[in-house]
Amino acid sequence: MQQLDYVADHLKLLGDKTRLSMLSLLKEREWCVYEFVDIFDMSQPAISQHLRKLKSQGIVKEERRSQWVYYSLNVDDKPHIQVVLECMPDSNYILKWLNKEEPTASCGPDSPTCSS
Repeated sequence: MQQLDYVADHLKLLGDKTRLSMLSLLKEREWCVYEFVDIFDMSQPAISQHLRKLKSQGIVKEERRSQWVYYSLNVDDKPHIQVVLECMPDSNYILKWLNKEEPTASCGPDSPTCSS
């Protein structure tokens, strides 16, 4: 029963369109909060809340580099999530669906979305 609860909790998180889109984008590269703010047209606290939920379940991990925090997938030990993500479209499709373009620069001093 514990395994069933574990998988059910993860799948509940994937039931949110924003979180599922975030994970689909994270399949191809790491992203910072401010890139997601721009892509999803949401506030930084709202994006951070989604990422906090994913991180609390070990689905994403974060890495701090200077003042920037980058998020990446952490699903090597979660085959149930890998299977779902295999069925999701690539980042180009998601960005087009959201009427957005791939950011030209990642977070950092040269990024237009992540200025300090």
